[in-house]
Amino acid sequence: MIRLSELSVGQKAVIHSFEKDEIFIKLMEMGCVPGEKVQIEQIAPLGDPISISVAGYHLSLRLNEANSIFVETETILNN
Repeated sequence: MIRLSELSVGQKAVIHSFEKDEIFIKLMEMGCVPGEKVQIEQIAPLGDPISISVAGYHLSLRLNEANSIFVETETILNN
């Protein structure tokens, strides 16, 4: 598992779990639930924020929010 913030533009992954409980509810309300597929769409020039597609829509996350989401990448899932 790696953090969502470690992915590059175009990479796909599946949400596995969250590190911080205080942000968990906010992320769940935005469609970031365990088992949901995500893809990195854009990363700002200075690295913060990032844009992802999740649950059929685009979402911008601060880097510290993305850093608290653990994902499994597609390559890991296909092996």
